[in-house]
Amino acid sequence: MTGSSRGFRLARPKNDGMTRFFLDNIILVYFFYGLAFFSMGLAILLELGHASELEFSRALRPLAAFGLIHGSHEWLEMVLMIQAATTQTAAGNWIFALRLVLLSSSFMMLIIFGAFLIQGAASRKPVWVAMLIASLVWFAGLMWILNQVRLPVLDRQIAGDVYTRYCLAVPGAILTGWGLLIQRQRFIREGMRGFGSDVTLAAFAFILYGVIGQVFASPSSVFPSSYLNSDAFIRWFGFPVQIFRALMAILAAIFIIRSLRSFQVENSRYLESIHKARQEEQRKADQLRAELLHRTVNAQETERQRIARELHDQTGQTLTALGMGLRGISENILASPERALQQAKQLEMVASSGILELQRLVSGLHPPQLDELGLIPALRWFITDAANNAGIPITLASNKQTLNLPSDVRVALFRIAQEAITNIIRHSLASKASINIRSETDSVTMTIEDNGRGFVFNQDKLLTPEEGRACWGLLGMIERASLVGGECRISSRPGEGTTVEVHVPLKNKENRNE
Repeated sequence: MTGSSRGFRLARPKNDGMTRFFLDNIILVYFFYGLAFFSMGLAILLELGHASELEFSRALRPLAAFGLIHGSHEWLEMVLMIQAATTQTAAGNWIFALRLVLLSSSFMMLIIFGAFLIQGAASRKPVWVAMLIASLVWFAGLMWILNQVRLPVLDRQIAGDVYTRYCLAVPGAILTGWGLLIQRQRFIREGMRGFGSDVTLAAFAFILYGVIGQVFASPSSVFPSSYLNSDAFIRWFGFPVQIFRALMAILAAIFIIRSLRSFQVENSRYLESIHKARQEEQRKADQLRAELLHRTVNAQETERQRIARELHDQTGQTLTALGMGLRGISENILASPERALQQAKQLEMVASSGILELQRLVSGLHPPQLDELGLIPALRWFITDAANNAGIPITLASNKQTLNLPSDVRVALFRIAQEAITNIIRHSLASKASINIRSETDSVTMTIEDNGRGFVFNQDKLLTPEEGRACWGLLGMIERASLVGGECRISSRPGEGTTVEVHVPLKNKENRNE
């Protein structure tokens, strides 16, 4: 009997019902054969839209191309068989060329896929060079076979088909099986042992598909197809080799598609890691805020104790002296008016001294210039005092002499500048420092720079529990900026000084009156 459009002859056993059943329904076999590989290619293409760090993902494109092209090839064979059965006409030479292009290109994609898995998808240049050499060798052999004029055209076409399967399909299937077994080890290292089993079964399906399914090709002049061919297969096993190919194709497609779920697992792990990282960041932020609150309360208590001590030691003594002086004046005002006048002058000096001390105390708590004159005068007062005490020049520049800022922003910028200048004086060994304020319609930016020794800055490690200490001054500046909806960026390198930049948006601020 003459079977399929390739012209191979199938020896149909007369008394074998199973064989007759498969041969009578060979078109359905080709349909499911093509459907298996085409579905596999389509599933891979759909999955490739998801980002993945797995090596398997970067190597899958050639396998998708193989599935789509080879599935189309088998469906073309099915259509040609239907045409041959209904019209009793043979396909033209251009159909043979199309079939051969589809067949060879699909198996080339299979070789590339296996090589990518073995070599690694990142190292593609050697694979493409090797593929180019293999293609040239295959093409040279194909041209030699097709130019054997002593053979009929149909025999040469069948020989070209068989040669292509031997030269491309068998190596491609073996390389793919080898590569999938290597991928199994990668899945196991990633903790995805179940997917390792899937690619192992897919590997054996591809190997059997190539070593058995493609070796038993149509009878031809190409060795060893004159002995190991589709006729021998059907005599030995009782069913066409296309059944075996279709079965291996279905198994390979099933297990490859199952292995694609590894991308979902990877994505779930990635999302879980992001969630855990966010939880850890939130935990650290909560811990940091709790510690900042604790330190703020302690600072408030310390400040209250200092104020109480200064009021007791300074203001209390001043008031006591005033009281005693007034008592002396009351005793001497009639008996010795001159002495009473002298005591009154002394009490005036004591009162003036007490007032200055109270002004110093109040300025330390909240400089009145900040409310009365604005941010720029308050900063100028502060840096003048700081520069005189530290002995280093500190400059102040602004693109506007008067800044129309909300009170909370004024206080935040002043306190951040106060903390930054204090850090410069205490730690930086700088010879100069500067404050630059740029005010725009909807934002204000303050930059504080010094030429000191700098330090290694890492905002993620400002709080270092393992060392039992934290950079609370820097954290306080960042926290103050965030409380007014702004951002504080600190940059520093050893030997290059430090820059503190505070940016506060003003669009949603109200009561912007100095």
